[in-house]
Amino acid sequence: MKISFENPDKINGLLTLVVEEEDYKNDVEKTLKDYRKKANVPGFRPGQAPMGMIKRQFGPSVKMEAINKLVGQQIYKYVQDNNIQMLGEPLPSEKQEPADLENGTSFTFMFDIAVAPEFKVTLNGRDKVDYYNITVDDKILDQQVDMYAQRAGSYEKAEKYEENDLLKGDLHELDENGNTKEGGITVEGAILMPSYIKVDEQKNLFNDAKLGDVITFNPKKAYPENDTEVSSLLKIEREAVKDLESEFSFQITEIQRFKKHEINEELFKQVLGEDTDVKDEAAFRAKIAEGLQAQLVNDSDYKFILDVREHCEKKVGELQFPDALLKRIMLANNKDKGEEFVEKNYAESIKELTWHLIKEQLIKAQDIKVDDNDLMETAKEAARAQFAQYGMNNIPEEYIENYAKEILKKGDATDALVDRSIDRKLAAALKTAVKLNEKEISVEDFNKMMQE
Repeated sequence: MKISFENPDKINGLLTLVVEEEDYKNDVEKTLKDYRKKANVPGFRPGQAPMGMIKRQFGPSVKMEAINKLVGQQIYKYVQDNNIQMLGEPLPSEKQEPADLENGTSFTFMFDIAVAPEFKVTLNGRDKVDYYNITVDDKILDQQVDMYAQRAGSYEKAEKYEENDLLKGDLHELDENGNTKEGGITVEGAILMPSYIKVDEQKNLFNDAKLGDVITFNPKKAYPENDTEVSSLLKIEREAVKDLESEFSFQITEIQRFKKHEINEELFKQVLGEDTDVKDEAAFRAKIAEGLQAQLVNDSDYKFILDVREHCEKKVGELQFPDALLKRIMLANNKDKGEEFVEKNYAESIKELTWHLIKEQLIKAQDIKVDDNDLMETAKEAARAQFAQYGMNNIPEEYIENYAKEILKKGDATDALVDRSIDRKLAAALKTAVKLNEKEISVEDFNKMMQE
């Protein structure tokens, strides 16, 4: 086989492969022999059918399959052996002439290959990049303490309704005379929170209500333009709400009032674990601050990588890509979306591709490698973050590790874990490679900055 590669402008490559019969003949004959051994042809014992018959029946398809396989293997071997940084997949060239694979013996295949632009990016102590140290202030600590107290809180029974109380009772649809409608809608043990009623006229009907009181209200007026809320309350289909105009009676059978948990040792144990030595609120806040600070380092590193990206993109400047060819590749990968999709998203895809190429150089320069231990640590980090969302910060390491193993078993999560592991190690390496312009920032201001 003869292979040649033309790349005059450094980014548009043309790979030409000349395939001769000797290149694929042996594979075809071997495959046909295997077919003969397995063929069950009427009139012949298994494996004894004439080879000529096998060739006529299977020869053309076996030959085409062997050639296609050979060409694919040789393309990627040539690209790898010659260190060609190919972007996307090779496409049949527009210069390709039709090839009669069934009847011919010698074939020429031509492929267009998009090649990454040549550039060099390095980072060292002369590169100055912002790094935000996120501080845990009293405001965020107050919010966290209140969140834990809320989550550990419970409902208590009350005799008289107050704002935000939860009411349980029996709902009955009324007729035009204000009497219980025969065959009307009835819901026993309905749950209602008047605080969520949108219309004050209906909401105020529950003011100062007491256990056993009967309140007459109109659900459709109480929740205008929210048929879902009404259907949920009355246990009826959403479609049935449209024509509903009835008043309903609601007899209060129970009033429940939510009470936050007190800031005491019981709460400290719930949040930090039974073996915690925390005895007062000051120490509790200090522990929370410590945990938050560890979590916020990840946010700081994430912003740092974004700033490294911006810094590197400015250093590299605008790169020249084989736009026409890349658009063809993008279209081939999104046939169902068409050219309009390609034109709309091409600029953004080039921006992401540029960062991908820059990041590859940074990873290589910092000798970043990811192994199974890195993936496990990243999975454990994800597990801790997930538990933390529910205020669970005292999960034993054994449970964290088991949960992380379950994450790793999910094949669709592997790529994301690899990327996250690389980012973690890259951030750690670059923080020592560049000069950090460290800035103190509150959680609130950091979140505002990230939103912007």
